[in-house]
Amino acid sequence: MKYITHPLICPESLEERRYQLNIALHALEGNTMVVLPTGLGKTAIALIVAASRVYNKGGRVLVLAPTKPLVEQHLRFFERLLLLPDGTRGDPPSFVMFTGETPPDERKAGWTASRACFATPQAVKNDLLAGRYTLSDVSLLVVDECHRAVGNYAYVFIARRYLETAGDPLILAMTASPGGDSEKVQEVCVNLSIAHVETRVESDEDVRPYVHEREIQFVPVDLPKELADALVILNRLVEARLAQLERHHFTVPRARKLSIRALNELNVQIQRRIQARDPTAYQAASVYAEIMKLRHAISLAETQGSEALRHYLEKLAQEGVAPGGSKASQRLGADPSFRKLIADASLWMGELHQKLELIGKLVQAQLAEHPDSRIIVFATYRDTVQNLVNHLTSLGIQAERFVGQATKDAEKGLTQKKQIEALQRFRRGEFRVLIATSVGEEGLDVPSTDMVIFYEAVPSEIRSIQRKGRTGRSGAGKIVVFVTKGTSDEAYRYVSQTRERAMVTGMRNLQGRPPNQPPQAGPAPQAPPKPAGQTAIDAFVPEGPEITADDRETSSRVVEHLSELGARLQVRRLDQGDYLVGDRILVERKTARDFADTLVERDLFGQIRDLASGSSRPVLIIEGGDIYTARDVNPAAIRGALAAIAVDLGVAIFFTKDELETAQMILTLGRREEGDRGERKVHPYKSYRSMKEQQEYIIASFPSVGLRNARLLLAHFGSVKAVLDADEEALKAVKGIGEKTARQILAISRQPYR
Repeated sequence: MKYITHPLICPESLEERRYQLNIALHALEGNTMVVLPTGLGKTAIALIVAASRVYNKGGRVLVLAPTKPLVEQHLRFFERLLLLPDGTRGDPPSFVMFTGETPPDERKAGWTASRACFATPQAVKNDLLAGRYTLSDVSLLVVDECHRAVGNYAYVFIARRYLETAGDPLILAMTASPGGDSEKVQEVCVNLSIAHVETRVESDEDVRPYVHEREIQFVPVDLPKELADALVILNRLVEARLAQLERHHFTVPRARKLSIRALNELNVQIQRRIQARDPTAYQAASVYAEIMKLRHAISLAETQGSEALRHYLEKLAQEGVAPGGSKASQRLGADPSFRKLIADASLWMGELHQKLELIGKLVQAQLAEHPDSRIIVFATYRDTVQNLVNHLTSLGIQAERFVGQATKDAEKGLTQKKQIEALQRFRRGEFRVLIATSVGEEGLDVPSTDMVIFYEAVPSEIRSIQRKGRTGRSGAGKIVVFVTKGTSDEAYRYVSQTRERAMVTGMRNLQGRPPNQPPQAGPAPQAPPKPAGQTAIDAFVPEGPEITADDRETSSRVVEHLSELGARLQVRRLDQGDYLVGDRILVERKTARDFADTLVERDLFGQIRDLASGSSRPVLIIEGGDIYTARDVNPAAIRGALAAIAVDLGVAIFFTKDELETAQMILTLGRREEGDRGERKVHPYKSYRSMKEQQEYIIASFPSVGLRNARLLLAHFGSVKAVLDADEEALKAVKGIGEKTARQILAISRQPYR
């Protein structure tokens, strides 16, 4: 075997592959997207480019990947193979890993000490927004799974900031599956300023020697009679609701042709009529919600099995009788046909679908023939994943689940640390079968996985290719796809096959330059320079004010706009509100739809009351759209809510048209706050108050008390002093004063001032 020879690559560690070298040489000439099937060494290409770039240009390397397990995988690869410029292996500080779990101060110090940083994009975005470091000395930015660089994903912001600030930027974007949508591929190329595309497919002459045979088998499965009967009822329920919409002159699809596209088109019709204030449209929106719930039940019946369907039906029934349940759930729960379906489902014994049993037999046969096999089973839903783990474990097969971090219902997710540990144990062979949701589709490096099983077909060509790429990496592999006959499984199988073929054709056409983009000479496109002789407007504006953004807000463009407008940003978790401006102004940002949803379905006044108690200058910004048409809410209720927020709670309300205008408003508030002359009044209200008003004001200023409870407390105890002298039990005896509020009064009134 011939190895790559390079001063910064560990000797005899990286096999020389001609196609990898050719791609790397092109990537050094300008911003490049590399599209390469899974298992053909995209990370090796990144290593070659990184070594050459650091050797010739110096600086540091930043490698981004969407998940912590994938980041950790890249880190291990580079640590093992990349040498520092002095020719020695890097000590641990030279290679650092940043994720959301890494404390901000540790990230800041690690960046200064390191030469190669491996990170999730959100962590880096937060650091750039907060000004913890810049990308000015980054000589190579590697963007893995770059097909995600669309919309407001963090990759887009980081790439833009990198091109604006780095002295000599270069981007290497990598993916195994850019998708068959040429417009989306073009968006990725524009967002990452891609000037050149390098692509290979498995049939290319220079790639073929490194491609291992993969056998693909489709296993047809009969739908059990009980589930077929359930589908008849579910489809009738859908037909009845479509007919209801048709009577109100909506153009509706056929119940048996209920694709996501058709449903989206139906929703567009409904939203247009809501905007036109058609009174029938609000009821239509609720009926549409019923159809979406029923469609999900149909999908579970066809592709997942009886246990998943039964659990979902029971959940809908519980929502229908819950105090806060939606109207859609309430109407479904009251429908006699739906109630009969739930009664039938309660009689089902165990899992009726054959997929579970067939997968058990298939895994047993594989392990009997090849005891050292490693097998990955992919399933869309967590309930199915857990059912598979339980079933295989009952057969004496070592199996573990691999799911995302979020905790859903009663089921806990896996932290990123536990995900990494599970992969490491799987690689070592401590268990033989990994049961994974979509979180296992991207970038898993398990070289000896020799079988991949699809519990169901998936319509996405990207997901299908990524799943298949988990096998055949270092030897022959087998892919088995279970398809329920006569259901959406069959449709999804053919959709994904068609899209995969289209994507291969599209990948061939991508070679050279991005789609719909003329050839470019010279270096990759950079951020546009300021016109000669023109002074930037920022020069006339003082340094931006200090603004703290809640870390959950970084997914919006508001934080990015604030950063671009010159605000001095901090990013951390806020107990109340979304933005803290200076030390007095606390801003809650809501879209028009979110405002209406929170008013109807959640505790809007509780949120705003917490906002008001958390600062002396609370502000509510309502962004975009018309709150009176955002959803089916009586306009009088909206007006009443606005009046209560402004008058009763003392919260200032601003309306903005979009995220940029919201950022500009927050920045204006900040500049006004920092521009105040003299010491600000603690109580910025009218100078004259009656004695009674002053007493009420003092007690009302305690957190969570407010004017109403202040009056109750004063009426009960008789004076301010008596209120402050009361113990916790006496305070709790007053109606409206709970344990938390009582403890806050005691803590504030008795805590020594420092």
